Amino acid sequence: MSPCDKHVVLFSIIFILFWNYIYTQEAYVWRKESQEILKNALNRKLNTNVAKNVILFIGDGMGVSTVTAARILRGQKQGRPGEETILEFEKFPHVALSKTYNIDKQTSDSGATATALMAGIKANYYTIGVDGRAKYANCSSIKNAKVDGMVNWSKNAGKSTGIVTSTRVTHATPAAAYAHAPQREWESDIKLPANHGECKDIAYQLIVDQSDMQVILGGGRQYFMTNTSVDPETKKVNSAKGRRDGLDLIQMWKLDKEERGASYKYVWNNSDFNAIDPSKTDYLLGLFQQDHLDYELERDQSEKGEPSLPELVRKAIQILRKNENGFFLMVEGGRIDHGHHDGKAKKALYETLSLEDAVREAVALTDEEETLIVVTADHSHVFNIAGYPKRGNDILGVVDPLFRQWYPLDGKAYTTLLYANGPGFNTSGAGRTDPLEEVDNLHDKDYVQNSGVPLKSETHGGEDVAIYAKGPMAHLIHGVQEQHYVAHVMAYASCVGQNKDHCRQTNTASSLHNNFFNSCFILLLLVNCLFYAIFL
Repeated sequence: MSPCDKHVVLFSIIFILFWNYIYTQEAYVWRKESQEILKNALNRKLNTNVAKNVILFIGDGMGVSTVTAARILRGQKQGRPGEETILEFEKFPHVALSKTYNIDKQTSDSGATATALMAGIKANYYTIGVDGRAKYANCSSIKNAKVDGMVNWSKNAGKSTGIVTSTRVTHATPAAAYAHAPQREWESDIKLPANHGECKDIAYQLIVDQSDMQVILGGGRQYFMTNTSVDPETKKVNSAKGRRDGLDLIQMWKLDKEERGASYKYVWNNSDFNAIDPSKTDYLLGLFQQDHLDYELERDQSEKGEPSLPELVRKAIQILRKNENGFFLMVEGGRIDHGHHDGKAKKALYETLSLEDAVREAVALTDEEETLIVVTADHSHVFNIAGYPKRGNDILGVVDPLFRQWYPLDGKAYTTLLYANGPGFNTSGAGRTDPLEEVDNLHDKDYVQNSGVPLKSETHGGEDVAIYAKGPMAHLIHGVQEQHYVAHVMAYASCVGQNKDHCRQTNTASSLHNNFFNSCFILLLLVNCLFYAIFL
């Protein structure tokens, strides 16, 4: 064997050993990780405490594909491939799937689904806080159809309540927490039909019928001011969307709190919000925009701007947790939905990451032993992660590589993120656009991904969504469930509403247990005294 052949053999042996080492290391890493997860699962103890507090996070439109894409984006923002990332709520030990259909629709809207999540019943499309007897936009049909949910159940149990949203506080999801309407768009008196009868607009219901709610944070200031009021931010008269009934609901809210002798704050900007001392504030109303709050990617962070969703959640919890009986808080990441409807995936995903940050705040500020946190979505969207991109490929970029057998028939590239329908369809007749021709725009917040069917607004999706839970009774979140099951779990865990008997039974059993041992102690004491009296 020549010296050259010896070197070839030696190199081959070294290469094989090196390759085996890499392979075994890779296998070791994956197996070690799984073994650690397995051990944690085996050692997990069920938390059967009563939930003093309940926090429900609703990612509006946050389907499973949205969670996956946001997970990858989070990792890539941190300089990693992304796929291995775990979002904060994905760490929760209990996960289930939720069926999101309405009574009358295979694919749902946010009003009926939010009603299911918080009131524990299925409802008809576009209605809020009413059962199936209520018909769309029919005011007379809701007379006996109104249903209470977690807000009223918790309030009746002596707990504090609050809502936080990145949309208008009168929008479908937050409205379902406190209002009753056969049409979710009846947010102000100017939207009520002429024949509305005894129906009240949603903003009025929030301020007058829910005057005990301690924290209200979001947007939608225009529906609480009269049409002659001057908006503090725009300095313009609120004529277009202002109330015609002459009621200044913000002033009414303030007067109510003064009559109660309660400490309160009304704020509309960052400066006033940041100055709030939670320890000295019992009631907080924050309306930071005339309409919805800004997308996180567009948010004004100056003193005259608005807080982030995580900042709103932090302040809300700091105020609500002062109640010794606990609290119920509903938090909505509402603009995930709006980003998807516009076909703008980047906006939707950054809103999802903002919701994750808000969940992280809640986890840090509460005790898992006494606080049940549930994170879910009201519905999904027709949003897809497609193609066969390589590991770590830019989630907002073009599919790379484009394999020959999967090369598009029109010869154009395509992005990993796509919509089945929506505004991203080229109706000019020239076929779809090639993302490689606009590669500099792919990371723009307003870039619209291609869609398969031309629609002005992309639609919701009808598939199941995930439910993530941690805290007392979180193990009741399991399997594939009807969406309204979530409300029953929260009520059972916190001993409110329909599910309070087990709490009484627990207390009674505990009392009987204590009485038994007290009786035994007294009996032994008497026997002991009798013994001394007879024999001593």
